Amino acid sequence: MGTPITKAVIPAAGLGTRFLPATKAMPKEMLPVVDKPAIQYVVEEAVAAGLSDILMVTGRNKNALENHFDRMTELEAMLERKGDQTRLAKVRESNELADIHYVRQGDPRGLGHAVLRARMHVGNEPFAVLLGDDIIDARDPLLTRMLAEQVKRGASIVALLEVDPAQIHMYGAAAVEATDDPDVVRITGLVEKPSAEDAPSNLAIIGRYVLCPEVFDILEHTKPGKGNEIQLTDALQEMAVNPESTGGVYGLIFRGRRYDTGDRLDYIKAIVQLAVERDDLGADLKPWLHEFVATLD
Repeated sequence: MGTPITKAVIPAAGLGTRFLPATKAMPKEMLPVVDKPAIQYVVEEAVAAGLSDILMVTGRNKNALENHFDRMTELEAMLERKGDQTRLAKVRESNELADIHYVRQGDPRGLGHAVLRARMHVGNEPFAVLLGDDIIDARDPLLTRMLAEQVKRGASIVALLEVDPAQIHMYGAAAVEATDDPDVVRITGLVEKPSAEDAPSNLAIIGRYVLCPEVFDILEHTKPGKGNEIQLTDALQEMAVNPESTGGVYGLIFRGRRYDTGDRLDYIKAIVQLAVERDDLGADLKPWLHEFVATLD
């Protein structure tokens, strides 16, 4: 049996170049998805899975992240004077979510390097990694299932998604073997952003991981790979082929709702999809969408 997990790591040091000029002065993780920044959805997911000790790996110009999850006493006092308890509760929600810590990555040397920066905080215990570009619908609790699989198998667990083979070059791809659970596979190999011809499958790694601490020793000697960056995928590949010393790597195939906020078009789709599900917005937004789409014909 694995060790119960209490810590989550959220890498948030990326420059967000796909969203320039919006991200010139604002972290991409703070871009609003309806009325909350994308990063808050990710923190809420971690907390809902029982992980309230969170480390964000940040970089320069990311102070807005810390400010968002801190108190803003002047704003709170103003809302209290006005008797606006609804907005006051929303403002306080973010700074009461979890025990959040911060460490800087320094030079952006890839996801593997960002995860390695968490070593001192995590220590010698399993931990979760959540990437801010992926929002998982709260009705489809992926992380909770991954944590349970880690405890059951004592292995590292990655989230997998079946994608169109033409899109596999955008992801890390997994070579897999079946297990007794149709949603769980044993990973035998990983390739970072392969061509469709070279991909071992159409199972793509998405931004949720539950990792054994052995990953840190491997990342320490992982050489820069694709893009001259230290790739987490390369470290996981080494763990997958050495299960005796690392516990191996398993994949949980996710079949639920996921919203990608790392791409401009998918970001817009995510806002619309989440907004139409809202009780306070959906009733008015849905008919407007029908009317708007009709004007495009």
